Amino acid sequence: MEISRFTDYRNKVVENCSKVIVGKADTIVLVLTCFICSGHVLLEDVPGTGKTMLLRAFAKTIGGEFKRIQFTPDLLPSDLTGINFYNQQKGVFEFRKGPLFSNIILADEINRATPRTQSSLLEAMEERQISTDGITTRLEEPFMVMATQNPVESYGTFPLPEAQTDRFFMRLSLGYMSRAEELSVIARRSTQTIVDKLPCVVTSEETEYLKQHFGDVKVSRVVADYLMNIIERTRDESRFVTGVSTRGAIALYKAAQVTAAFAGRDFVLPEDVRFVAPHVLTHRIIAGGVSRSGEISAFVEKLIKDVPVPLEVITEDSQC
Repeated sequence: MEISRFTDYRNKVVENCSKVIVGKADTIVLVLTCFICSGHVLLEDVPGTGKTMLLRAFAKTIGGEFKRIQFTPDLLPSDLTGINFYNQQKGVFEFRKGPLFSNIILADEINRATPRTQSSLLEAMEERQISTDGITTRLEEPFMVMATQNPVESYGTFPLPEAQTDRFFMRLSLGYMSRAEELSVIARRSTQTIVDKLPCVVTSEETEYLKQHFGDVKVSRVVADYLMNIIERTRDESRFVTGVSTRGAIALYKAAQVTAAFAGRDFVLPEDVRFVAPHVLTHRIIAGGVSRSGEISAFVEKLIKDVPVPLEVITEDSQC
C-alpha cells in the first residue's frame, strides 16, 4: 500500500473544495472519509450554512455525476427510482431511470418526505441496487447519498426512524464560519460561479485505489479493544435506551483506518478512533428523555472521554 497516495488525494480534494466551503477542512475530510468507505452522510444543520454547495463542490472535485432531489410530502418512491412507461411507437415497456441513478445524490430536507418515500432510499443505500416491477438494476459506482435535514424546524416533517439513521455512516454539521471567514465569503463573487468553474482534481483510478486498499491499514489488538470499549460503554450506559449496533462498530473501525491513512500512517492510533467516534456513533444512539441531537452529542463526547486511552506502545507483534 502506497500511503502517500492517500495523503495526496486528501490534500487535493480538501484544497479544491475549500475554494467553495471556507474554513471547514475537517468536515470536508469527514465527507471524504465516508466516500472512501462507501458510506452515506446525514448532514444536519440550520439553513444557509452551505450544505448543498459542499456536496456540489465535492462532486465536481471527484468528477462524479451529481443529482439533487428536493424532498417534499408529495414525493413518491417512483420519483426516486424511476418508472416503466409504455412506448407506443415500439409497443413495449421501457424503464426511465430516476435521479438515484447517479454517483453523488443530495437528498435535500429528507425529513420532509413521507416514510414510504424515505424507505425507498434504503435499498439503494445499503444494497447499491434498485428494484422496480420485480426487476433489479445495479447502481453505478461510486455511489454516495448525502441527506440534509433542518434540526430546528418540525412543522411538516417526518423524523427519520432509527433503522434508517443507522444506515448513514456519519452525521455531520457544518456550523457557522468565523467572522473573518464569513466576511471573505460575503465579499467574494457568487459561490455558484466558483462551483461551476471548479475542476476535477482526482481520477477514478485514484479513487478506486483508495477504496480497495484502506483496509490494509493495520489496527493493533490494543486499539481494537479500545474501540470495542467505547462501543460496549454505549450499550451499558443507563441513559441510553439503545447502544451502538454492530454496523456502527464496523463503521467506526473503517473510519479510523481511513483517518490514519489520510494522516500518512499505515496503522491506527487511539486518536484516530476518538476523532471520528462522535460523528459515527451519535446518531445511532437513542437516549431516554432526550430528543435534541446536541444533548445526545454531549453525552457521547463525555462517554468517549471517560473511556481510558491505552498507553501501550503499538508494535507489529500486537496487530490483530
